[in-house]
Amino acid sequence: MEPLNHLASFVQSAEGGSFSAAARRLGLTPAAVSKNVARLEARLGVRLFQRSTRRLTLTEGGERFLAQIGGALATLQEAVAGIDKDDGQPSGTLKVSMGQAFGRTHVLPMMSDFLARYPAIVPDWHFDNLQADLVGEGFDAAIGGGFELSAGLVARELARIHVVAVAAPAYMAQRRMPRHPSELAALDALVRRSSPTGRLRSWTLRHARGAAKEAEVTVELPRPRAIFNDPEAIAQAALMGLGVAMLPMPFVEQGLRDGSLLRLLPEWHHDAGAVWLYYPSKKLLPPKTRAFVDFVLERFRAERFAQRMQVS
Repeated sequence: MEPLNHLASFVQSAEGGSFSAAARRLGLTPAAVSKNVARLEARLGVRLFQRSTRRLTLTEGGERFLAQIGGALATLQEAVAGIDKDDGQPSGTLKVSMGQAFGRTHVLPMMSDFLARYPAIVPDWHFDNLQADLVGEGFDAAIGGGFELSAGLVARELARIHVVAVAAPAYMAQRRMPRHPSELAALDALVRRSSPTGRLRSWTLRHARGAAKEAEVTVELPRPRAIFNDPEAIAQAALMGLGVAMLPMPFVEQGLRDGSLLRLLPEWHHDAGAVWLYYPSKKLLPPKTRAFVDFVLERFRAERFAQRMQVS
């Protein structure tokens, strides 16, 4: 087996993109890290990195090797670091990426119970709407939707998310309730601008019975009442009575439950896909990651999260 310092130098260089970044993490000099990697390459007979003056890039062989040993190395390091502990409890820093609003509303409230069960784990949770590179950025897990499921990643579905039309009771008090998606065009629209493209997102609704005539309808929007690039802001504007919004259930479930929002067109919705729990595929998954994965799946099942996110 290769010395752990050689393997650690390789993994940290791959994750940090340079020998200097790896050196800072490992408390070594860049020259020492470079020498460790060179010895590892010589031992394996495989070039692991393409080197340039600015950045290291993994070769195809390097990518395969990282996927194979990354998790095993982390588990070995944790075992060595915790060899003097006899309680067998998962421990260490748990780095997780999740969406800002979703994480605050649906994951953060679990933290007290999680820490009570696993007091030796230190959550390092990143709230960001940009997709994380789990391997490249050293994350243990991520929660979100639409990640590219590259080699070495596992995805566990938490729920399929439905998008529904909502408005505040005060806004609808003097207005006629729509009976068909086309009638939404007569109301004030709170519209979302797509951050990647800059375009306004259209409203598409599908009838719950699927086979019905005009089962899927795209609404011709009038001039928007307001435009936002953040669904949480749109939900707040809807609560303020500024107009009608099309929003995923995680953003409006509480308002629908307490009556501060009304659901319009109850037989219509849009399927926005699923929200997933992602983590690296490792034969030896670190105990802290396994503890987090099992805890989240258990809690979301107990709270019937999947059922609450679907409206029909």
